[in-house]
Amino acid sequence: MNAPLNLEPQRTLIQGDGVRLATYQWGNAKGPVLLLVHGYPDNHRVWLPLVRELAADYRIIAYDVRGAGDSEAPRRVRDYRLVHLANDLEAVIRTHSPDRPVHLVAHDWGSIQSWEAVTDPRFEPLLASYTSLSGPCLDHVGHWMRARFGRLAPRGWLQALGQLVSSWYIAFFQTPWLPELCWRLGLARAWPTLMRQMERIREPERNPHQLADGQHGVKLYRANFMPRLFAARQRPTRVPVQVVVQTRDRYVRPQLFDGLERWAPDLLRREVDAGHWQLLARPGRLADWMRAFVEEKECNTGRPEH
Repeated sequence: MNAPLNLEPQRTLIQGDGVRLATYQWGNAKGPVLLLVHGYPDNHRVWLPLVRELAADYRIIAYDVRGAGDSEAPRRVRDYRLVHLANDLEAVIRTHSPDRPVHLVAHDWGSIQSWEAVTDPRFEPLLASYTSLSGPCLDHVGHWMRARFGRLAPRGWLQALGQLVSSWYIAFFQTPWLPELCWRLGLARAWPTLMRQMERIREPERNPHQLADGQHGVKLYRANFMPRLFAARQRPTRVPVQVVVQTRDRYVRPQLFDGLERWAPDLLRREVDAGHWQLLARPGRLADWMRAFVEEKECNTGRPEH
């Protein structure tokens, strides 16, 4: 990772959907607005390398999702359902950028929950674009799985079975107390080492909330995966989408995004030889893609980039 961030964020507590959310802001107050949504088992700090790359040109907002960082962590599993996560996202936008649509950027579970908003027509006026990293829409996945298992072609079955193997941890997270126990018994302490060895992150930054983030975040999986995969909805969007596909992602296989143009016709797909946490391993490359994508969309709306 880069040298320590030399920009202190403006930290604010806001009211989400029944929880207090910790939000953070950096950068150029006159620039286009980027809203960053982290995944599991991270919090807003996972975005700091990208913030360093982009803060001079953009106004950047990030927040700790419910259950992570300094935001409140509900105890009930049902309080982590996608509808509440989307409402939290709306609260952040309406609080910090009520008069200007944001360019939404999300990773992993942040991307999964952001798809819930991106495919909801009430969010369209709030969003200038969406960049998704390593996190599909669960409804799209449900349709993708059904289409492949419904074919007689072996290739479709192999793709679906391969993704199920890569997603083994989802089934594990459905078990009571075992995932939380793993975090308590040493996974939290070992996490930086795993990031170095498995994801090639040279200097992973220690997360002071790692234990709590890991324990609370499993409720995201328990609350959402089964209902959406087995009762997939029709979820198209008119929001411009940039999907960044990591070809060495251990958890989300590239084939899972095949056919995404069915749901997002204004789609730019980029592929990169990288693992799941590209935003930590190569933030400069991601920043370049963000600049190009945001500049194009700002020009299309007639707003100056700066």
